[in-house]
Amino acid sequence: MAKRPEKKTDEAYRKLKKDLSAGTLGSLYIFHGEEAYLRDYYLDQMKAKLIPAGMESFNYHLLPGKTLTVQKLAETVDALPMMSPRTLLVAEDYDIFKAPEAERNLMAQLLSDLPDYCCLVFVYDTVPYKSDARMKKLAGAIKEHGQVVQFARQAQNDLVDWIGRRFRAQGHDIDTADAQYLIFLCGDLMNGLISEIEKIGAYAKNRRVTRQDIDAVAIPVIDAVVFQMTDALSRKNFDKAFSVLNDLLRLQQAPIMILAVLGKHLRQLYTARIALETGRSSRWLMELWGMRSTYPADKLMEGARRHNLAWCKHAMGRCAETDLAMKSVAGADAKELLISLMLELSAGGVSC
Repeated sequence: MAKRPEKKTDEAYRKLKKDLSAGTLGSLYIFHGEEAYLRDYYLDQMKAKLIPAGMESFNYHLLPGKTLTVQKLAETVDALPMMSPRTLLVAEDYDIFKAPEAERNLMAQLLSDLPDYCCLVFVYDTVPYKSDARMKKLAGAIKEHGQVVQFARQAQNDLVDWIGRRFRAQGHDIDTADAQYLIFLCGDLMNGLISEIEKIGAYAKNRRVTRQDIDAVAIPVIDAVVFQMTDALSRKNFDKAFSVLNDLLRLQQAPIMILAVLGKHLRQLYTARIALETGRSSRWLMELWGMRSTYPADKLMEGARRHNLAWCKHAMGRCAETDLAMKSVAGADAKELLISLMLELSAGGVSC
């Protein structure tokens, strides 16, 4: 697989780590991205680096975006540090590019002249960060005086290493294949994984964490559960497939949601079959679908070997037709439509 080209977001992330280590943090940062665990970790590191222990109440200022104004921000910026070299200001979910023009102009002036003792961090969590180059003064001030750091989902190898470190901190080891399985089962966001790692570590009796330990206590995401149902279908293990479906329905998962995930997995199975017919590997499949774990890619390739292209195409098409029926047919019973689709797929209908 071709090496991913270096991005400016990677550069900003590495610079933040370097500046933290060297004690040369700047005055303006914008933190955004899906990986909240890393974002919160580096905010804590900044606080520890900038503010002496016990002086946080005087020098650390948390500013909710809903009530924040430029005037309030300016007043907080002007507040001198007390028994500390610097202050740390964290503005949460304040969409600076959606502020009225007058406020944006004042904000641009403020960000262009932040005092050296102040470190201001705009954090975007529930509000997405979207820069707007048309607002030249504000965009220019951020580009010249600040760093925009994106905390993106981590690559598989980085996640596997991190999972290993977290388990070692609890006195356990885990091999690469089981770490990849954990990523598949519980998702690839660290905030979700950390609680599962703690539960598994507390449950595991032996030094080495096993897949049985993971399955015993980890709570899988719906994508993983439906994937297991699809995999059971591809293996012609229909009792297992319908058992998983019944569990999902019993837990009040909406049939339309189950169908959406099922449709995605059938499309993935179709592309896996294409990969086999064109001599491509599971790595190509991972890159195509943006998968963070090799486990589902390898499983899809296994499943694709059990069906020909015609079956995969038929299954994908029937899923799309069922989705349309759920959404457009008056009085349609979504649950019955989903069960009928599963029965049809388990019966075959196209030679495989």
